[in-house]
Amino acid sequence: MNFDLLVAILMTIAGAATPLLIAGLGELVVEKSGVLNLGVEGMMLIGAVTGFAVATTTGYPVIGLVAAMLAAAAAALIFAFLVLTLMANQVATGLALTIFGTGVSALIGAPFVGITTPTLGLLFPHALTDTPLLRLIFGHSPLVYFSLILTVAVFWFLNRTRAGLILRAVGESDSAAHAIGYPVLLVRYLAVLFGGAMAGLAGCYYSLVLTPMWAERLTAGRGWIAIALVVFASWRPGRMLAGAYLFGLVITMELQAKAAGFNILAPEFLAALPYIATIVVLAVISAAKRGGTNAPACLGKPFRATA
Repeated sequence: MNFDLLVAILMTIAGAATPLLIAGLGELVVEKSGVLNLGVEGMMLIGAVTGFAVATTTGYPVIGLVAAMLAAAAAALIFAFLVLTLMANQVATGLALTIFGTGVSALIGAPFVGITTPTLGLLFPHALTDTPLLRLIFGHSPLVYFSLILTVAVFWFLNRTRAGLILRAVGESDSAAHAIGYPVLLVRYLAVLFGGAMAGLAGCYYSLVLTPMWAERLTAGRGWIAIALVVFASWRPGRMLAGAYLFGLVITMELQAKAAGFNILAPEFLAALPYIATIVVLAVISAAKRGGTNAPACLGKPFRATA
């Protein structure tokens, strides 16, 4: 394997891992607050179609990124109102959000099928990408670097700030946090909004960076992988980074096998590899921990404020 090919593979891995990492970190913060949102896939689709539509209409991909985050956050706000204020079942509501996002994105995106849009350019000048090594360091989309910064920021927030301590306290014991005066519902609302914005940003990465076009179900189930990565990472940002790039490697192996004409395994099996790997990883982790996890104690449990 020559160095140019190795660099191309590594850059493909980074590209495949970035949306998983961004969406996964958003979901990690949500779950740390004690809320389980299974609607990541739906919010990613809403972000993908909104970002593409706005970027195509305005000609500015950056505006598309902002619009994608706002649209997905609005969808997350609906979820938050249902599960936090009305205390609806979180699992059922999350699944409904995914169905809602799939349908709405198909409806909004219908006029944009087959249309290309301006892509989000490189962060650094092209002069810094003349050689393979420099391209590996400076040749990525701005969102790749943002995802790495976000990993550090989420770790610092959860472990080094008072606000992060409050969020973790709410996730571990909402009644105790409420008893000492912390606004449990406000903390969870803000966490869900952050998770929605990150899911929208991850979704528009597909429509504005990886494949600058719109197609129905563009994210292809990657939102479910992002949710699984939270469990894989044991709710730790550092492990989330490693897990995202591991799954990025699995996805890249599928793409490279198809490009090389590897016909020993059926194409359908290669396409299913990331999802098979998700199931295997979760099964191994569950067996290793004998059914136990490091999940927040109040994850998925409704909270009713009492005097």
